[in-house]
Amino acid sequence: MPQITINGRQHEFQKGETILQVALRAEQEIPHYCWHPSLSVVANCRICLGEVWNKDAKTGKLIPATKLSPTCQTPAVDGQVVYTDSPKSVANQKAVMEFLLINHPVDCSVCDQAGECHLQDYSYQYGRAESRFKEAKNKRPKKDIGPNVLLYSDRCIMCTRCVRFTREVTGTGELMVLGRGSTEEIDVFPGIALGNELSGNVVDICPVGALLDKDFLFQQRVWFLTKTASIDGITASGDNISVEHQDGRVYRIKPRENAEVNAWWITDEVRYGWKFVHREDRLNMPRIKGCEPLALDQAPEAWDAALTRTNDFMKSAAKAATRLGLMVSPMLSCEDAYLLAKWVLSHDPRAELAVGPVPIHGSDKAFPSGFTLYAEKAPNARGVRSVLQALAAGRVVHDAVSFEKLVQAKSIGACVVTGNYPSEWVSPSLHAAFSAVPFVLIDTLPTSLNELAEVVLPGASWMEKSGTFQNAKDRLQGFDRAIQPVDFSKCESQIALDLQAHHQGLRTMAFHGAAVRADMAQHPGLERFATDYHPTPVRTAMESDMVLVEL
Repeated sequence: MPQITINGRQHEFQKGETILQVALRAEQEIPHYCWHPSLSVVANCRICLGEVWNKDAKTGKLIPATKLSPTCQTPAVDGQVVYTDSPKSVANQKAVMEFLLINHPVDCSVCDQAGECHLQDYSYQYGRAESRFKEAKNKRPKKDIGPNVLLYSDRCIMCTRCVRFTREVTGTGELMVLGRGSTEEIDVFPGIALGNELSGNVVDICPVGALLDKDFLFQQRVWFLTKTASIDGITASGDNISVEHQDGRVYRIKPRENAEVNAWWITDEVRYGWKFVHREDRLNMPRIKGCEPLALDQAPEAWDAALTRTNDFMKSAAKAATRLGLMVSPMLSCEDAYLLAKWVLSHDPRAELAVGPVPIHGSDKAFPSGFTLYAEKAPNARGVRSVLQALAAGRVVHDAVSFEKLVQAKSIGACVVTGNYPSEWVSPSLHAAFSAVPFVLIDTLPTSLNELAEVVLPGASWMEKSGTFQNAKDRLQGFDRAIQPVDFSKCESQIALDLQAHHQGLRTMAFHGAAVRADMAQHPGLERFATDYHPTPVRTAMESDMVLVEL
């Protein structure tokens, strides 16, 4: 393969790659602002300029270019030698940083981008110790440019990433460059707000603190947050995300790069749709119909009583020769569905299995970049169905409508129902059907079914557990637990294990996702959990480049 030498290190590359791409792939840093792998190359920030030496075709000698070249735009050539740490390149980096900071307010102490700002990082690594600019700075206004985004114009370095994003990725074109020279700034077209379904992504790609998220504004310092790898738990997209949290509270969701699924983007629906996780009315204690609810300090007794009552209820229904039923929500993980179904089938091997209501809002929408917004607002309808079909031993796995008809016809004597939806999900017809049949409810938020259920067991949201989702393209993806379940709620897999232990008189086992998936992979029809499962990336330790001086 052809080779290129960058700052003394040799790298192989493929035809068509630029110098910057080769360096970044090899984890060799070259400073850059305007370049982004998904956007067109404009080479306007100029901080990535380097000395480029090419071989003469006749003599084979290295000949330097007449001027510094933008590494983001210059193709890599076999035998090429590049320096971004030479005196000439370093002088350019210092000059660019000085120009960028001329009109910058240097308000890092109150800026939300502090801690993940490339202007801060490059100023420390490539800038001057102090500014030589003594004249008055140009002052620009703060602008509200859309439902979710604020623009601090005086922090902008005119990389134009955001403008290119709205033109090339979403195709909506709300943003433009207004003015010229030192008065140049980003703005929206008159009367057009930045309100497309992917608008929050401009905050992610902004390398400085110019575009900020209204929802996260002044909420938390980023260096206090812990990032946990997760998957979109609201729609069928399977978008890879990072849940950023501290002390059991989620503060924001950011996209996690995955070229095979969502590239670098997520929808605003996913970015801001997680707030139900911290709703004040979350179900946090088991409840038994006809019994006084116990206080929080009696949680162990409440759970023991609820588990005993649930198994007794299921045993009584099975002894009465009535068929049992289980409706598994498409909001649950594959592991949840597997363990709950195994527990119900241990009471009644003929139990009817069903997938809960799958919310559909509108139709799928594809953007010019190829990113798709899915109308299906459930993360795991396919995964739940595939698990239940494997356990159903050839019997039909019902959808919510046919299961409702079974209940109405009283073909099912008792059942277990799961919710875990982010909003109200019980239709009037479903409420009417379950009014006539005793059932156990596992849910996260209060609904009209709470008062009807024989037992209510508090479940956990997807952020409060680990598991697997199967997205709209049938990709099996794992996700990790970000925060602990609220109060005394439990993940549905753990509830199923506790119920099974009570039923068999065994010691309760703690849920372990890898062990459950290994067990699932042994079951006919679920082999892909061993062969086609995509885990979360392994965390790697990062070392700080800050020099510590012992006092």
